[in-house]
Amino acid sequence: MSYYKHHVFFCCNQRKNGEASCNDHGASDMRAYAKDRVKELGLSGPDNVRINQAGCLDRCELGPVMVVYPNETWYTYVDKSDVDEIVEEHLKNGRVVERLKI
Repeated sequence: MSYYKHHVFFCCNQRKNGEASCNDHGASDMRAYAKDRVKELGLSGPDNVRINQAGCLDRCELGPVMVVYPNETWYTYVDKSDVDEIVEEHLKNGRVVERLKI
């Protein structure tokens, strides 16, 4: 059994050589936003949801990316409304958001 129902990793990597990276798309801000939303909805903590920052998840060309475990569901997102949809549908209601899945 998992310690968290959903463990979410946001790639927040910033490459210094000019190559594409998730943080070029505001990944750190989106991670902070998701963390706040999860807390606001009462979904954070053991047996529920944990939002973490990750280094490079090696899918930069698809970025920004996040992955939800234990489901191993990879997502991309553009803005807060996409993050809201992932939080509401996947993390709260257990439904994969197919349109954002990679």
